[in-house]
Amino acid sequence: MENFTQCYLHLGSNIGDRLQHLKAAKAQIAAQIGPISQYSKYYETEAWGVTDQADFINQAIGVQTELSPEALLDTVLSIEKNLGRARKEKWSARQIDIDIIFYGDQIIKSERLSIPHPHLHQRNFVLIPMLEIAGDWMHPQLLQTIEELYLTSKDPLEVIMLDEL
Repeated sequence: MENFTQCYLHLGSNIGDRLQHLKAAKAQIAAQIGPISQYSKYYETEAWGVTDQADFINQAIGVQTELSPEALLDTVLSIEKNLGRARKEKWSARQIDIDIIFYGDQIIKSERLSIPHPHLHQRNFVLIPMLEIAGDWMHPQLLQTIEELYLTSKDPLEVIMLDEL
């Protein structure tokens, strides 16, 4: 897997059969992006940003991909659309949300793409699943591991690990 890049994605759903949406997303990710090398347990958390909506189920996954960062973004957006996501307003309720958290150790800032994800260090619902699968992963900008970022997080939202589903 010489030409593969390790990337981390974060999945979330708070409409309908949340768990089924995450499973469908993982199937499409494996088929269109690359093999899933790691995945966290499922976690439930209150909505972040716009809080007057249903709770989310979240999961972090590690994926090996040959796609460029831009092609990865296009594929993620296509998968979201295939699974019924309609982009209406920022942080609104959604069947599926797939965020690119890391693409190797690259730092990318463009009109379309910010990697590492610009808010990951402020969100326990991202940090806790990432801690489970990549606690030692070093944030290439903040120069702290996921574990260190979690230990200094000021996010008050509770993140609850769900029983095996």
